[in-house]
Amino acid sequence: MLQNFLCYTCKEYVEDLAKVPRAFLQEANVRLIVIGQSSYHHIKPFCNLTGYMHEMYVDPQREIYKILGMKRGEGNNISVRSPHVKSNMLLGSIRSIWRAMTGPAFDFQGDPAQQGGALILGPGNKVHFLHLDKNRLDHVPINRVLQLAGVKTVNFTNSPEIIDI
Repeated sequence: MLQNFLCYTCKEYVEDLAKVPRAFLQEANVRLIVIGQSSYHHIKPFCNLTGYMHEMYVDPQREIYKILGMKRGEGNNISVRSPHVKSNMLLGSIRSIWRAMTGPAFDFQGDPAQQGGALILGPGNKVHFLHLDKNRLDHVPINRVLQLAGVKTVNFTNSPEIIDI
């Protein structure tokens, strides 16, 4: 679940989620779903921006966020850093502000103070894993979630893998 569609850390996290091959998910019988907290009008532009082709939904009233206990505001521990965030805070913030300014009527595409998280749900309504982000940099590593869900992991680095023969 995303903080908001303008958040640079969320954008970069979703860019890495986009790298998860559909075949890996199908092999494990797993669906990858991103939920944002703005209008549905922002889904297509955000997917175009990030290259994300899996399922995406919105919860503009943040009902799911509230049910899961996701917090508003930044926690105290900013030292936690997502391995999926490539931008520094200054440049990432400038890019987010620029996207907001060049978008329709300063549309912030969700509550900027709302924190997101990650969960593994199902079958049924059983929650197998829940991570509530403490701040915008506290994303759980994607490969950890994939492993817990029984999905093959992905190389998110730009460097080629070395295979011993």
